[in-house]
Amino acid sequence: MSDVKQEIVPATADPKNVQDLTQFVQQLLQQMQDRFQNMSDQIITRIDDMGSRIDDLEKNIADLMTQAGVDEPEK
Repeated sequence: MSDVKQEIVPATADPKNVQDLTQFVQQLLQQMQDRFQNMSDQIITRIDDMGSRIDDLEKNIADLMTQAGVDEPEK
């Protein structure tokens, strides 16, 4: 967790007035938003990949059942 803090909060961050503090907070929030968006995109991609794998697996199972002469159960 400390690694993330070091990446987000630069060591030179020493706001001296309200304007600097405001700018610092805005940059910090933008960095956090960018990171969350990146993580969200990665999660969605992985979910899509898993869905494709599941579809392929279902098709392969159906093909194996057909080759074995087993009737598919009704849904």
